[in-house]
Amino acid sequence: MLFQLKIKNILLILLGAAIFAFGLVHFNMQNNLAEGGFTGITLLLYFLFQIDPSYSNLVLNIPLFAIGWKLLGKKSFLYTVIGTVAVSIFLFIFQRFQIAIPLDGDLFLAALFAGVFAGIGLGIIFRFGGTTGGVDIIARLIFKYKGISMGRTMFTFDATVILVSLLTYLDHKEAMYTLVAVFVGARVIDFMQEGAYAARGAMVISEKHYDELAAAIMKEMGRGVTMLKGYGSFTKEKREVLYCVVGRNEIVNLKRIIHAIDPHAFVSVIVVHDVMGEGFTLDENKRPIDL
Repeated sequence: MLFQLKIKNILLILLGAAIFAFGLVHFNMQNNLAEGGFTGITLLLYFLFQIDPSYSNLVLNIPLFAIGWKLLGKKSFLYTVIGTVAVSIFLFIFQRFQIAIPLDGDLFLAALFAGVFAGIGLGIIFRFGGTTGGVDIIARLIFKYKGISMGRTMFTFDATVILVSLLTYLDHKEAMYTLVAVFVGARVIDFMQEGAYAARGAMVISEKHYDELAAAIMKEMGRGVTMLKGYGSFTKEKREVLYCVVGRNEIVNLKRIIHAIDPHAFVSVIVVHDVMGEGFTLDENKRPIDL
């Protein structure tokens, strides 16, 4: 089974684990900030009983590995094991070789950096098929079967763990800054998850130039165009509606093409969070693009 795993995915999961562990040690632990999920539980054990998070992280995740094996599939399970073990290893290393980061007691900066490092690290791990165990497994399963973003699921679980932390070792100020870190982390995770696929969908209504517009978009931008049948409720006239999906950086060029051909065209642009198909996940030969 191991030979079926992609080396690139493994390396990037290790990178994500290193980024996440670095932020946890140098911003959360050094500034007495909590964290959500199972990581928050490991910090609870650390601040209350001085139990090394690199050990408790593994122990707490062992029961969930069985769930990951049954519901995520063997490949995702192995990526999860790699991610979880890597986080524990990097936590062990960074605790013993810490870097002094002079924030002069600024908890706001500490919270921002904690959230950014956690979001980037976990976002990379998720993006390449892994998790770090714990609530990450739960969030991944909910995203897979219910379509609810991982960031939203994790924020809900995190808030619960932070509440427990507030009742034990956090003061009110540290708890509030912890919420800032968790919120920033959740948003960064969603950006990392959706950013690779984020695109723009455009619907164009032109009275007479729809054939010319479609040809220009396909020729100049290399993007496919679909013609839909439309009916104006006010004019009672049948019209062609063009629909195409382009990258975020291409929307300006699309507008330029439309304006040059028909400056009176009605254009509606929407944010597309996920795209599957030629030009995005498939190449021109209908083969999967290795993202």
